[in-house]
Amino acid sequence: MFERLMETLAAYQARDPAARSKLEIFLLYPGVHAIIFHRVSHWLYSHKLLFLARLNSQIARHVTGIEIHPGAKIGRRFVIDHGMGIVIGETAEVGDDCLLYHGVTLGGTGKDQGKRHPTLGNNVMVSAGAKVLGPFKVGDGARIAANAVVLTEIPPQATAVGVPARVVRIAGERVDYASTVDQIHVTDPVQKELQALSSRLEWLEKLMDEQAKSQNR
Repeated sequence: MFERLMETLAAYQARDPAARSKLEIFLLYPGVHAIIFHRVSHWLYSHKLLFLARLNSQIARHVTGIEIHPGAKIGRRFVIDHGMGIVIGETAEVGDDCLLYHGVTLGGTGKDQGKRHPTLGNNVMVSAGAKVLGPFKVGDGARIAANAVVLTEIPPQATAVGVPARVVRIAGERVDYASTVDQIHVTDPVQKELQALSSRLEWLEKLMDEQAKSQNR
């Protein structure tokens, strides 16, 4: 337990430029508190002490603003940056070295039984306000851009942007996404399509103007 805690504190220190010491992180960071609460809740849940597990998780929710169901499986070195408004569902699974920002939801899409929440691979980053909804996997090293709504599986080493989210591959470039905190410099395929249509429209308008001028001569 102590070893995992020190790993988590080191991960926060590595990824948050505002973090000055492990002691400050341990005492003041709600993401760390939420993870500690969850470890206890998950142990209780695994031992069929369901009421106590939910009680502990609800206390954590009121203290930290982060709601993690006791049944969720959380990997090592999990970092929650700021954290307010994060919701992680019962059958969600989070791999090692993942990074979540505030307002993220790992949720379901209905009242189905069994697996109904997403699985994040290792080294996944989910940016502020993003929603990942459904029983599919987000591959290792993937990035989810801010405010994206992900409804289908995301391949490894890919970036998903938009509503609903689309995948933008980074060809030939190997990036450690979990340690990359840039959430805004990503390519939106919808925006690129709109730019192409706008350029086409401008070309057609110029062509029509030239034809009108030639007819008036």
